[in-house]
Amino acid sequence: MKKLLAVLLTALLAVSLLAGCTTGQTGGEESDVIKVGFLGPLTGNVAQYGIAVRDGVKMYIDKINDEGGVLGKQVVLVEADEQGDPTEALNGFNKLVEQDKVVAIFGSVTSGPTIAVSEASAAMDNPIPMITASATAEDVTSFGDNMFRTCFLDPFQGQTMAKFASEVLGAKTAAVIYNNSTDYSTGLYESFNLVCQSLGVDVVAVESYQDGDVDFKSQLTNVAAANPDVLLVPDYYNQVALIARQSAELGITSALLGCDGWDGVLNATETPEDLANAYFSNHYSSDDPDPIVQDFLNAYKAVYGVEPMSFAATGYDAAMVMFDAITRAGTTESSAVVAALKVTNLACVTGQITFDEKCNPIKTCAIVKFVQDEDGNYNYAFDRKI
Repeated sequence: MKKLLAVLLTALLAVSLLAGCTTGQTGGEESDVIKVGFLGPLTGNVAQYGIAVRDGVKMYIDKINDEGGVLGKQVVLVEADEQGDPTEALNGFNKLVEQDKVVAIFGSVTSGPTIAVSEASAAMDNPIPMITASATAEDVTSFGDNMFRTCFLDPFQGQTMAKFASEVLGAKTAAVIYNNSTDYSTGLYESFNLVCQSLGVDVVAVESYQDGDVDFKSQLTNVAAANPDVLLVPDYYNQVALIARQSAELGITSALLGCDGWDGVLNATETPEDLANAYFSNHYSSDDPDPIVQDFLNAYKAVYGVEPMSFAATGYDAAMVMFDAITRAGTTESSAVVAALKVTNLACVTGQITFDEKCNPIKTCAIVKFVQDEDGNYNYAFDRKI
């Protein structure tokens, strides 16, 4: 509660600073470039997500600049590192808008910071268009009509994994261990639990922890006693790696379920065999034969030398969607770009993207599993779309 109050107070301060503020012209109509901002964690515990989104956005910007730019101008990307912290996100947002005079923002990346800047941006006289590639909490787009996203929502992921557990894995019982410090983890648990009840899956144990915890054996001992068919772990990859390891040490054999925050977990664990019976929902699969997916994968590997995380794909899509809207609007003026974003209908890496009345994308998600290759190495593999 104290953390929430601190975030709200900071948001109110940002609102007071931004009241009456409109986007400047340095990166807009009177400039010889179009200046846009990236806001996300480039350092800190969730930097892997921020770097992936930034790299996806940057790759698309480099592509369109090579093709002549947008509205006859080159695009310049200005970055702000918010370290995964809502207060730093507000500081970065204020800098991008007031000092750098960007005409649009990609970000933020995780749900807490994005909610803070979404509320602050909605208080502007002419709210700047924003797209988050990765903030999945439901409240992200609830403050105004200028915040869009190219990722799906937490409730959708939670519902999808409950259906997958029941309809595909045949689960009759489930347990959850979730992070009660974050909207992301809590929202996923709540939607999963609700749909499990409607499907007749008995949730036999619910355990929680807080940010910074590293020992989960007390909670997992309770889970082991309940012996569920599946165990939902709705958190980010660094926490998931610890929980998977400790679950294995306690002899838990339940299928592990997760969501898009798991992407990158193989880089965070020294014991990938802990994930041999695990599945998570994600925004796309690199196994998809669609040419737009394969073209993106090949280009990303050529530029960065690694296979992209899903958030690199949603970042690339965010840039594609934003510049498509600017092109159709024929201007960088905020209200015109927001209006163009609302009627987006675009084939993207993570699927055909249109937006509902709350500026959320209408799309499917992929179920990803872990497989061991002939050399004994574990990799991500596409299971199905739901």
